[in-house]
Amino acid sequence: MSDAVLVTGAAAGLGQTIAGHLLTQGFRVVFADLNGEQAQAALEAAGGHRDNALALALDIRDPERFQQAIDQAHRHFGALHGLVNNAALTLTTPVMEISVDEFDQVMTTNLRGTFVGCQTAGRYFSEQGYGRIINLASLAGQNGGTASGAHYAASKGGILTLTRVFARALGGAGVTVNAIAPGPMDLPSVHAAVPPERMTDLLAMIPVGQLGEPGFVARAVALLASRDASFVTGATWDINGGIYMR
Repeated sequence: MSDAVLVTGAAAGLGQTIAGHLLTQGFRVVFADLNGEQAQAALEAAGGHRDNALALALDIRDPERFQQAIDQAHRHFGALHGLVNNAALTLTTPVMEISVDEFDQVMTTNLRGTFVGCQTAGRYFSEQGYGRIINLASLAGQNGGTASGAHYAASKGGILTLTRVFARALGGAGVTVNAIAPGPMDLPSVHAAVPPERMTDLLAMIPVGQLGEPGFVARAVALLASRDASFVTGATWDINGGIYMR
C-alpha cells in the first residue's frame, strides 16, 4: 500500500500543484484547506477518488482540528505517513503600514500553523515510528523578501528555524523534517503581487532570468516525502533561481 500524505493549502496555487503531483507519483493524498469545498474541487480536478484521495476542511491554527484531520486521514487510509505544511497567508503591505493585527494574522497563520502541524503530526509519526514532514518556507525568510511583506518574510524565517528544531527532536523516532525555500514562482499569487510594470525589474534580479516552475517544487516535495529520503533532515532546499546563494 502506498504512503499517505496530508497537504495543507491544497485547494489552489502551489499546494494544489504539490497535492496533484503526489497523486501522480502513487501517493495517497489528503487535500486539506480552510475551504473544504475548494479542497474537494481540487481533488476532483486532479483525478482523485476515494481509494487514493480525501478532501477535508482544516484550520491549521487550531491544534484540536489538526489532530482531528490526522485522525480522519488515519481512519480513511489506515495510516498517515507524511505532512506538507504549505498553507500560508501572503500579504505585501509595506512594512511601515503593517498594523499589529495584520502582523499577528500572518504570523498566526504561517508560523503558528506550521508549528501546530509539526507538533501534532510529529507526535503521531513518532508513535508510528515513521514520518516525513516538509515545510514550505520561502526565499523571503532568507533575504527579507523581494515583493513580500515583512510579516510574511518573518514568518518564513521562523519556519526555517522550526524545521531544524523539529528535525533534531524527531530524528530518533524515524521522522524527518525538512524545508523547501522557493523564490518567485510562476503562480497567480506572484503575478498578483508583482504588477506587469514591475515584472521586468523582478526578472532582472534573478540570475537565471525567469520565474520558478511550481511543478519542480512539487517534485522536490515528492522526493523528500519518499522512503528513500531517510538521510535528509533539518535541511533547507533552495529553489530560487540563484537570488540567494550559500
